[in-house]
Amino acid sequence: MYHSPVDLSSAILTLFLILDPLGNIPVFLSVLRQVPPARRRRVLIREIVIAYLVLLAFLFLGKSFLLFLGLSRETLSIAGGIVLFLIAIRMIFPRESFSQAESFEGEPFVVPLAIPLFAGPSAFAALILMERSAPGGQQALLLAMTIAWAASGLILLASSFFYRVLRERGLIAMERLMGMVLVMLAVQMFMNGVKAFLAR
Repeated sequence: MYHSPVDLSSAILTLFLILDPLGNIPVFLSVLRQVPPARRRRVLIREIVIAYLVLLAFLFLGKSFLLFLGLSRETLSIAGGIVLFLIAIRMIFPRESFSQAESFEGEPFVVPLAIPLFAGPSAFAALILMERSAPGGQQALLLAMTIAWAASGLILLASSFFYRVLRERGLIAMERLMGMVLVMLAVQMFMNGVKAFLAR
């Protein structure tokens, strides 16, 4: 387990920000509009569970990949900071709308809700980079990932409520705020890696 609750909370917050449930609400609602109202919640729960299974598989496979490459913890921390910074920049500045959501017809299965909107390349990269740099290792990262996934899933299950309350502009503002927090976490991760490297 993590030696400090700060480490665990930081990992949870980082993964939660990367999963970006508030930013995904408009796209989820757009895709689910094609699904009969009676089935929407069931489909959404199915896609959230599939996303978790994909993240779980990637978490455990990522360790073997890192061991094969022989990367040091300092390298992963520096690389993780850079990757998270780029992810945060995409959250802060306007991004193109998900065009497939407008043209998608029928009931979605795996694509595009589970992958790539919920469990996407950003989440995969973060899990790989955090797995060896995390002080508590794989078990602690699994706990952090599960909590972040559960919180994101609950928000998406209540997506209609959040959209009514915040509207699209409010969701954009929240996403940019989350991006700013992620920028700070990315810089801290980068600095930790540089500090550890210089202390070798």
